[in-house]
Amino acid sequence: MKITHITTAFVCALGLGTPVFAQSEIDNPECVAPANPGGGFDLTCRVAQTGLEPHVSEPVQVTFMPGGIGAVAFNQFNTNRTDDGSAIVAWSTGSLLNIILGKYGEFDENDVRWLATAGADFGAVVVSADSEYNSLKDVMDDLASDPQSVVVGAGGSVGSQDWMKGALLMREAGGTPMQMRYVAFDGGGDAIAALLGGSIEVYTGDVGEMVPYLESGDMKILATLAPERLDAPFDEIPTAKEEGYDVEWTIMRGFYMGKDVSDADYQKWVDAFEAAYATEEFAKVQNERGLLPLNMSGEELTSSINTTMGELRTIATEAGLIQ
Repeated sequence: MKITHITTAFVCALGLGTPVFAQSEIDNPECVAPANPGGGFDLTCRVAQTGLEPHVSEPVQVTFMPGGIGAVAFNQFNTNRTDDGSAIVAWSTGSLLNIILGKYGEFDENDVRWLATAGADFGAVVVSADSEYNSLKDVMDDLASDPQSVVVGAGGSVGSQDWMKGALLMREAGGTPMQMRYVAFDGGGDAIAALLGGSIEVYTGDVGEMVPYLESGDMKILATLAPERLDAPFDEIPTAKEEGYDVEWTIMRGFYMGKDVSDADYQKWVDAFEAAYATEEFAKVQNERGLLPLNMSGEELTSSINTTMGELRTIATEAGLIQ
């Protein structure tokens, strides 16, 4: 069973919105990253903070709400902040998967308002700069011969998208996902700290969150899980497919709001994103964060989310994660 191309519809839809030249008047705009600093949710909010700056009346502030890889925030915005028109919350493909697996409690995809995308990201196989692993083949050989000798970690529990990346690698090495020695962390930032500290050996993270660490030389990306090589600064990094391993993982990133947010407040944010999408500056922000310019908002995004949730439910069922 092959788990790939879960966001094909998203990645193919690169439409630009109609330019909106007036700034959206949003009081105290906030982007909630539902994890600790340093991971993919943090990255997503930074795209909003920087990319929307010319298009909102006040700077977007980033706050952190860790817990359950997004579960605490999802429940918060389904209880106490359902009508908060000033706040948006970062999500990714992993968030959608967690909803399907019931990890976000009683609420599902119909209990929030899907707002806009920040872009697309891709999985990555990452090790520390001083690791004995210098290629994906090195890792795969050890996974094939002695899975328990390789400590894999990421910002998600068993069944999460980060776990699935490792599970796909494990299957491609000829084993089963349950043979993988996996350590779960509450967000990518914690997993990266563990990698740098030597607690884990391989991090199945995302390309976008690696930008500052590539510049510092602290880590090595052995391969991306993209369908083809990415643009600079990742153009020297081979894909897993190039290395002979049929593994891909595409991550979409975006924002949602509480389900009771007024149409007027919701539209202010939609207008701001549509205005940003129409500029070269926003595309530059996406590129600097390692994201593909995946631009959708409002009803178009909501429709695509519904389609993607159906695809993910099929994948999760095939993987034995849900009955």
